[in-house]
Amino acid sequence: MESVTKILAVALGGAFGATARYLISISPLHDFFEKFPFHTFIVNITGSFLIGIFFILFTEKFTVGETLKLFILVGFLGAFTTFSTFELEIWQLMKDKAYINALLYILLSVLIGFIGIISGIWIAKKF
Repeated sequence: MESVTKILAVALGGAFGATARYLISISPLHDFFEKFPFHTFIVNITGSFLIGIFFILFTEKFTVGETLKLFILVGFLGAFTTFSTFELEIWQLMKDKAYINALLYILLSVLIGFIGIISGIWIAKKF
């Protein structure tokens, strides 16, 4: 059984990640992007970038405890990123017959998210 400290680290990180995601979702940017799920897009790209950075920092650059890794990678970023919301929003766009927006959303999220991971890894390796 996992230690209570590790479980609490994931829970606390998750609380912060979920809060950060919520704060982005209530930003006024939505007014400019009526038919495009911009908030989720930003969260997914940012989350991809951050996981790239922290993965390299924690595995190649610095020695950190398992609890900190769990707090950031599993807790914070796990709650912050929104793949399930991403899938639901694609379904909603398809249901609304916004096929081009759905395809654009899929392609941009996956491609730019992958670029985010590569960029995060590249930046972290520069430290």
